[in-house]
Amino acid sequence: MSFIERDFFRRGPVVCAEELVGCGLFWGECAGTIVETEAYCAVGDEASHAFFRPSTREFMARNPAGTAYVYFSYGAHWMLNVLVKGNGREQAVPENGIVLIRAVEPSAGIGLMRQRRGRTALRDLCSGPGKLAQAFGITGADHCRDLCSGECGFRPRRGPVEVETCQRIGISRSQHLPWRFLLKDSPFVSARRKREA
Repeated sequence: MSFIERDFFRRGPVVCAEELVGCGLFWGECAGTIVETEAYCAVGDEASHAFFRPSTREFMARNPAGTAYVYFSYGAHWMLNVLVKGNGREQAVPENGIVLIRAVEPSAGIGLMRQRRGRTALRDLCSGPGKLAQAFGITGADHCRDLCSGECGFRPRRGPVEVETCQRIGISRSQHLPWRFLLKDSPFVSARRKREA
């Protein structure tokens, strides 16, 4: 089966975040359909790591689009993101940023996911970025992994999908930006919020 190549990620974070909804995520024995993402821009977005972390700006500068950006959130959970670079070569330009993979509908490796999560209900396995990383076995060792190599990464949508747009959640800055994208009516998203567009 084909996988998403680097050119897909050579666009801005908002476009990539929306178009990743409905795509597949594959990682070792585990796979699923992405049902929720969030976009974070390198410039003008106070919720982005690039806004206040020099190390994130350095990461953006030295790595190609399609690279995994994995960080530990609140000392509790790993978070899987993918670097996008809308033809920007500098460490911080408006077209660069990251896309957070927030939720997945599991389709393969479900037994392993249940073991890792200590949960049995399908909806409890990947309905949030921390849960997703735990279920897929994603850790800091995967930071800087090339997600366009075909070993771990993304597969194209199998057909048309309907995507809802709303404000991002779990942040305290730049909350007004409608850069959270959900697969419409999916029970596997992390949380529902009033639709903005």
